[in-house]
Amino acid sequence: MSSIGTGYDLSASTYSPDGRIFQVEYANKAVDNSGTAIGLRCKDGIVLAVEKLVLSKLLVPGANKRIASVDLHAGIATAGLLADGRHLANRARDECESYRDNYHTQIPTKMLAERLSLYFQAYTLYSSVRPFGLSAIVAGWDAPSNADTKEKKAAGEPKLFCVEPSGVYWGYRGCAIGKGRQLARTEIEKLKLEELTVEEALVDAARIIHTVHDEAKDKAFELELSWISPASGWKHAPVPKEVADEAEAKAKKIIEEENEMEE
Repeated sequence: MSSIGTGYDLSASTYSPDGRIFQVEYANKAVDNSGTAIGLRCKDGIVLAVEKLVLSKLLVPGANKRIASVDLHAGIATAGLLADGRHLANRARDECESYRDNYHTQIPTKMLAERLSLYFQAYTLYSSVRPFGLSAIVAGWDAPSNADTKEKKAAGEPKLFCVEPSGVYWGYRGCAIGKGRQLARTEIEKLKLEELTVEEALVDAARIIHTVHDEAKDKAFELELSWISPASGWKHAPVPKEVADEAEAKAKKIIEEENEMEE
C-alpha cells in the first residue's frame, strides 16, 4: 500500500524482510542511553533504585524523578525518555483508579503490568504513533482484598514486573534496565533475595547503582530510592532521606573495601 496522500508513513509499523520492527529496536536504544534502574523483590517487600543522571548543574536537586507512586500499594521506575515516563505514570494511575471504581479493591500488580504492556504494544501497531522509548519496572504489594489492618497487610506478597517497549512483560525476583543493565543483572544474580530484608536490600541496591555508574563517561547522578516495606506500612513510598543516606554511605564503604582488596 502506498503512503502517498494518506498523511502517514505506513512503513513505520511494518516488518523488515527478516521480520524485525526497527522502530521497536530504536526504542530499546533510547532505554539503553538512560540511567540504570533496578528492582529487588525481598522477603518482606520491594526496593526500587534509579541512577538519575544530572544533565545540568542548574537543575534543582530532587527534580525530574524517575520513580513514581501510581497507587498506595504500587509504584513504577522507568528508564528511557523522561516525558514518556511521566505519561506512563499517569496512565498507570488511571488504570489503578479504573480498577478500583469497577471492582472496589486495589488492582493486582500483575494486572497493572499486563494493562501497561497492552498499552505499550498498541503503540507499536500504528503508523500514526511511535513506540514508547521506555522500559518500566512495576512493583507492588498484593495484600488480601479485605486487608484493613496491619496484620492482614503483612500477609500480602511482593510482586515485581518489567515491561519492555515491545509490550512484553516478565515477572522477576530482581531486574535491571538502562545502560548498566548487564552488569547490574550480574550483581543481582549474586544476591540471595529470598533471604534479604528490605533494609539489607537498600544497601545492595545503592551499591549496585554506584558500581554500574561510569564516572569517566557519565555525568554526576542522584541516587533515587523507594520501597514497599513494613516501615512504610506496605505502601510504596520514597525512602526517608536519613535512611537513604545511611544505606548509600554503607554501599560506598563496601565498594571502597572491595577496591582495596583488589589492589
